[in-house]
Amino acid sequence: MKYRTLGRTGWKVSEISFGGWAIGGGWGDVSDAESMGALHAALDGGVNFFDTADCYGDGRSERLLAKLRRERKENFYIATKAGRRLNPHVADGYNRKNLTAFVNRSLKNLNTDALDLLQLHCPPTEVFYRPEVFGVLDDLVKAGKVQHYGVSVEKVEEALKAIEYPEVKTVQIIFNLFRQRPSELFFGEAQRRKVGILARVPLASGLLSGKLNRASRFAADDHRRYNRHGEAFDRGETFAGVDYDTGLRAVRALRPLVPPGATLAQLALRWILEFPAVTCAIPGGKRPAQVTDNLAASDLPHLSAGTLRKIRAIYEAEIRPLVQHYW
Repeated sequence: MKYRTLGRTGWKVSEISFGGWAIGGGWGDVSDAESMGALHAALDGGVNFFDTADCYGDGRSERLLAKLRRERKENFYIATKAGRRLNPHVADGYNRKNLTAFVNRSLKNLNTDALDLLQLHCPPTEVFYRPEVFGVLDDLVKAGKVQHYGVSVEKVEEALKAIEYPEVKTVQIIFNLFRQRPSELFFGEAQRRKVGILARVPLASGLLSGKLNRASRFAADDHRRYNRHGEAFDRGETFAGVDYDTGLRAVRALRPLVPPGATLAQLALRWILEFPAVTCAIPGGKRPAQVTDNLAASDLPHLSAGTLRKIRAIYEAEIRPLVQHYW
């Protein structure tokens, strides 16, 4: 495993880290025992950064990470998120009372005195134009409840606005073979301000694993079934906003580019790591084998210039018209 510096936090974090959405829920049935196996496999493979949220299984994912800390002696960082438990999820809900309550709940779930990294959880765009919200986060840092804070965003516009606030240390944004726009402007601005970038949804909800096909079926509680068109939350969260059949066609075009002995998922993760602005990719994993497969991407050699050109050509031909101007 290789490590990169996470912005101005000074932390050295694993370039392939762990996303905790799947172990909380929203991806079909999952057992806590198997989830703990996946978490242990991540630590065994050198992961020292875990991303979660208070709404993943209504705290389930956070509590599993607290259990991991009890069971292992290694030091590792936990980033959590707050805001999506609001109902309705509106900008006015991002106020001092609610944010403080969310932080206190996460402190309890994680069994800690201070959150390593707190991220606003894809708030409405208007929140990024409210300095008072970030003032609340500053006060939570001063109170010792939060070490660092950042944001998780849907849109490049939101990412660019967020890093205008001087204490925003990290931005979590969807970036993968099917969502390439962040690299065109945002990455340069983030590097200039020394902001860490967490590449989320790196495998496009499993499309880029190469294991899905037209016959694949998803459980009723799997967002890949119930959020295809944004019925529950932003549609860009599901298959990166790409039409499923189009995504499968693009995957077929990508297969010949997979290095010998590697998997499509590893190619997809290796591609993300070709961008120095990215601190880490945070694929999820419900089973130890999935985690081990993902971590191997850190050991792959750099992709050739020819491979990178071919990947870009597939994006331009198949995917760009569907996603480029939405997020």
